[in-house]
Amino acid sequence: MTNFTTKTAKLNRNLLLMGLLGVTLAAAQADTSKRIITIQGGPRGDLRNGPLTFSGNPVKATVSTLQIQATQAVLAAPTGTPLIEAKGKRTANFTGTVQVTRGRLSAKGTALAYSESTGQGVLSGNASATFQPASKEDGDTVSITAGQMSLDVDNNVSTSTGNVGLSNGTQTGKAAKLIFDEDRELAQLTGSPSLTRAAKGAQKALVMTGQEVRVLTKAKTLYVRGGVKLVQGTLTTTGDAVFYDDKKNVAYVVGNAVSVDSKSKVTVKAPASGYLEQRTDLARVRGLNSAYKIPAEQFKLRGE
Repeated sequence: MTNFTTKTAKLNRNLLLMGLLGVTLAAAQADTSKRIITIQGGPRGDLRNGPLTFSGNPVKATVSTLQIQATQAVLAAPTGTPLIEAKGKRTANFTGTVQVTRGRLSAKGTALAYSESTGQGVLSGNASATFQPASKEDGDTVSITAGQMSLDVDNNVSTSTGNVGLSNGTQTGKAAKLIFDEDRELAQLTGSPSLTRAAKGAQKALVMTGQEVRVLTKAKTLYVRGGVKLVQGTLTTTGDAVFYDDKKNVAYVVGNAVSVDSKSKVTVKAPASGYLEQRTDLARVRGLNSAYKIPAEQFKLRGE
């Protein structure tokens, strides 16, 4: 009787594990199904094994929420796998004048390499993109240029690399890498990043550098950390991190914060338990003897 009960328990446990595995596999299939690309038109080539070449004026394709237009597209399967059996593993290469749209994002380049297995479309050849605000009241158009731009179809995130440029109204940024979350309107710049707030009237240009720059493009707020430096006219302010509100023209610098005016020779140091407040519209810095907590949670990327 004991052996029967033990075997029954093991059987039930195995059935439960198989059921959970089936649910997991079904979820995985549901997640990857939106990576399947559909290309319109009548192709040339081997319909069974591929590759298939699509030409048009323009060629149109859809994958998840991405809409693609190009001069030509080539759909291929892994070597040894028939094209008709390769859904989820195929590649699609678009050439000519390539245009990609997704919601408020529009991107263009001269080539796009898409992989169903990764869900990534890599745009190259003078890659650029613009992200439009939801309304005129929501701020400025965000513009991005890069050597290449990878668009993820699993989420509304793009990763740009190679001499990256970012423009957002009076703010311009440079970096080796830029991750942009379209849903949160959040940009992360790494690789010797810098961000410049252009001069306006009597307000001199402000240049901020650090190991990492994060920008909420709609709110026009920035979080810079790691060896931070702010240069505005004759003022140079350094610290461990800074939160900058462009709309309020104020920067809060924390962690060993020091500001030096090369013209007046005045040095302002933050108290041991305090921080520096820099009014960028008044070119004025003062030390405050209280703790300031940067709202870093506002700048978190997906998965952090």
